[in-house]
Amino acid sequence: MAGVLVFVETKDGKIKKVSREALSIGRKLAEAAGGDLIGFASDRSVAEDAGRCGAKKLYVAANIGPYLPETYAAAMKQVVGDAQPSVVLLGGSSNGRDLAPRLAAKLGAGVASDVDRLEWTGGKLRARRPVYSGKAFATVEVNSVPAVATTRPNAFPAEEGGSGAAEVVEITVDAKSKAKLLDTKVPEAGELSIAEADIIVSGGRGLKEAANFSLIRDLAHALGGAVGASRATVDAGWIDHQHQVGQTGRVVSPNLYIAAGVSGAIQHLAGMSSSKHIVAINKDPEAPIFRVADLGVVGDLFQIVPALTEEVKRAKAN
Repeated sequence: MAGVLVFVETKDGKIKKVSREALSIGRKLAEAAGGDLIGFASDRSVAEDAGRCGAKKLYVAANIGPYLPETYAAAMKQVVGDAQPSVVLLGGSSNGRDLAPRLAAKLGAGVASDVDRLEWTGGKLRARRPVYSGKAFATVEVNSVPAVATTRPNAFPAEEGGSGAAEVVEITVDAKSKAKLLDTKVPEAGELSIAEADIIVSGGRGLKEAANFSLIRDLAHALGGAVGASRATVDAGWIDHQHQVGQTGRVVSPNLYIAAGVSGAIQHLAGMSSSKHIVAINKDPEAPIFRVADLGVVGDLFQIVPALTEEVKRAKAN
């Protein structure tokens, strides 16, 4: 069967954006390969939502519980054995990036990670991913069946292309994990995750101290976006690691990325250079961030960011 299986992550009874994107490109791959789009989830309540995304079937392991790599890898292997897909896609979330290589190892399959382009050609999956900190792209063909890939967040549009609920196929997973989930940390109320945000406002060392991140938060909230940060600010303890953008943080591809007081070290650029539109605010006209910016503002962020926030609020009020 030349179908496509997608790992469908859910939260509060809804499919996460990163999985919607994987389902969207998965549907197109399935059409090109002449097969069906199939999903795997731990929540059967998303069957109708999965159907709207184009999934014909949704395998559900209701007894699987919260994400643990060993049990989920076993469940996915079980679904692959039953559905026999040609391609397995996982969204590039923390769980997806963790699960993909584990599953590929169990299947003896090749895996392409952090891809921003996928196509089915000549009976094989062809994938493109950024390399060398985003300076170049590598295009590879995965020769195994199935081929496994993780999709870069925001690299694919989340488009609906189906109707009616997906057929639910319940499975029971017998695998046990040696690990135990003790606690789950969630972001503060109102804080969006930079992994899935369409708009990100990031702060760097130019903020001078932790208290000044309030300027970044005010602008991010006015725009309806998420708060990002450079590694230097995280290392200094100004903000939690979950906000870090870069090679050792999150790789993001929002529609709009605003960097205020961020110099643009190569590690940071590697994490955000694929953003659709980049705006840089920095008092140093030679800052590396300006090399990748679509719009650069040379000036004092302590004057520019609050003024920009007020303009956004005023525009929304009108």
